[in-house]
Parts: sequence; structure tokens; C-alpha cells
Amino acid sequence: MATFALPTSPDLRRDRPALPGDAAWWAFCAATALALGAFSSLGPHRVWGAAAALGYTAAAVLAARGRSPRTAGAVAVTGAVLLPLVVLLAVDRAQLEVDVVARSAGLLLSGGTPYLERPTVPEDFNPYLPGMAAFGIPEAVAGPGPLTDPRLWMGAAFLGAFALALPAGARREASRWLAACPLVALPLAVGGVDLPVAGLMCLGLARAGQGRAGRAGLALGLAAALKWTAWPAVPVALALLATTASGDGRRGSRAALRCGLVALLTAAAIVLPAALRDPGAFRTHVVDFPLGLTGAVSSAASPLPGHLLATQLPGGRTVALLLLGVSALLLAVSLLVRPPATATAAAARLALGLLLAIAFMPATRFGYLVHPLVLAAWALARQPPAHPLRIRERVRDLVREPVRRRKQASR
Repeated sequence: MATFALPTSPDLRRDRPALPGDAAWWAFCAATALALGAFSSLGPHRVWGAAAALGYTAAAVLAARGRSPRTAGAVAVTGAVLLPLVVLLAVDRAQLEVDVVARSAGLLLSGGTPYLERPTVPEDFNPYLPGMAAFGIPEAVAGPGPLTDPRLWMGAAFLGAFALALPAGARREASRWLAACPLVALPLAVGGVDLPVAGLMCLGLARAGQGRAGRAGLALGLAAALKWTAWPAVPVALALLATTASGDGRRGSRAALRCGLVALLTAAAIVLPAALRDPGAFRTHVVDFPLGLTGAVSSAASPLPGHLLATQLPGGRTVALLLLGVSALLLAVSLLVRPPATATAAAARLALGLLLAIAFMPATRFGYLVHPLVLAAWALARQPPAHPLRIRERVRDLVREPVRRRKQASR
């Protein structure tokens, strides 16, 4: 009779949904990096494209030769993140967002607000909420240098929050894969303000899924103080808490209320002092400029539907804003009609809502897609492996099935 062995720990890990990591995936990443390096007009992006293409190509070769996904992933991270980051830090080059964050921290420490009073050109604008300036404080206090560069602190905040949002057994593999993914590796190397926002959203949903309303509110409040794109995560987390808190409706409502209050107070404590210091500048920078209502045009101009409507169709900006509002309304209705029952479902709902918002924003760029990507990768990585008892039951059924059939045939 055939023998069956109970699965070992590596077997259980293999039962977890796999993230892409074969030779074809790394070859695709190499082609993406080469294309960006060849067609981008931004110097930091060209540096990243050349270094990342080498790293991804080496990872593809290793994967094709049967080396472990861990080895190929480590090589990809080295080429796509560490190598270009070291080069760009050495030559003091970064994406514009890094300079904006560093300048905003200096303004905040000197004048109480991270916003210039009279911005004129796009480079003068700071479309982020006041909390984002925190990542520039080390440079504002200690001066420019490789260790005070804002992108290091933004990357560390993202990776730390993302890892904390995952079960301990899934942290290393998922974090390594996500860091190597081109849409994340690029901002890790050249600087990107969306990464810490996405990481904190994952952490907030993770704590909400565990019923820890206060901690969920704290993480989401911090994210909401960084950028507007984090705000949709708050109602999603509230719906999750109201639905899953021990099956008790009143307890769920109290948990949702506690989470909402903590998130509101946390965001207000960070945003309001700077906003009230100069309300006019605050509105100009974080409301009018992202919506394209100022004389200066945002550099966020990827050819997504909202931007195309705003630039190619008469009255298209109004249409794009209307579609943006309809998307938000549909997300709200879905939360009321069918609230998410798990953190994974909540992440999927939020990712879809953000994807629609990114598509219809008048000023948008492909880099914003890092939000739904991170949420989707987090939801996939946190799926629990098959339980050993359930596997043992399936094995037992497989053993007994031939015996049962023989008995039926003999009758």
C-alpha cells in the first residue's frame, strides 16, 4: 500500500499562494527597466533602469538554472534597489519628491508650516499633507548626507510597516519580492512618497482584521496625515471592524467608533497646526494644485483616463472629477451593502477603489499604482497555508477511499 507523509514546514509554505518569481517574471522586469531607462527623460530613472536591468537579468539567469527563488530575489533586490540607491546617493541625485520633502521639513521647523506662501512654478508646490515633512527632518536638522536623505526614511517606514502587517512566517519572502518589483524598487531607489502611505494602510487593515481598533486607528491616522490617498482606507477599516468584531453588532460598532476617533485625532494633531498656520497656502498646495486649479501645471501627467479627459476634452476636467466622485460613492455603497468580512477582502476592496481613483484623477501618474499593487501583494502574502490537520484529514480520506469502494463493489 502506498505510504503518505505528513507535510513538513517547507511543504506548508508551498501551500501558500506563490508570488511570481520564475525566469519569465524576472525577464519581464528586466525588459521594463530597460524600457524606462531608454525612454525616460529623468536622470535618476535612467540610472535605475540600467542598474535594475542588470539585476533582473542576473535573477532571470539564476532562476532558469534552477537556483532558489530566494537567491534570485536577493540578486534582483541588489540590482534594482541597492545598487542604484548607492549610486544616486553618491552623486546626490533623486526624484523631485525628495527635494520637496526636504524643503518642507525646513519650512516646518522654521515657520510652522511646510508650504511656501506664494508658489509660482510646479517645483514650488508641496501637494502632500504636513505629516510627510517628518521624513525630511533628519536632513533639515543634520544637513544633507547619505544617512539623512528622506528616501531612506520613507523606504524604511514602508518596509517596516509592511513587514509588521504580515504574519511572521510570510514577512521575509513577501517583503523581498515586493522590494524587487519594479513599481516598488524604482521609488525605493529614486525616492517615492507613496510607499510609506501604502505600508501604513496595510498595517491599519491588518490591525483592524485582528480587532485591534486603537492600533488600526493609529496606523491609519498616520497614513492620513501623509497624503490624501490614504483617506479611503479609513472607512474600509471601519466597515471591517463593524462586521467582524466577535460577531457582536454593538461591540463591532464600538470598535469602529474607537478606530475612527483615534484615526481622526491622530491625523488632526499632525495636520491642523500647519494647516491653521496658513490656511490659504494649505489649500493652494494640497487641494488646488493636485486638482489642476492653479496656474502651475502638475508634473503628474501619465496618460490615464482622468488626465486624458482633462486635457483632450472640453469640460473634461469636470467630467473626470465627476467620475472620481462616482467612484468614491460606489465604494461607499459597497461598504454599506456588502462590508468586507476579512482583512484580505478589505484590502481587495480598497485596492479596487484606489485603482478607480487613480484612473480618474485629472493629475495622475503610473507611479500611484503602487498603492493597489502593495495592497494586492499584502493580501496574497497573508493568506494562511493549509492547516496540518486538514491536510491529515485529506490524506486519511485518500487512504480509505479505495477500501470503501471495494466494500461497495462486494455488496
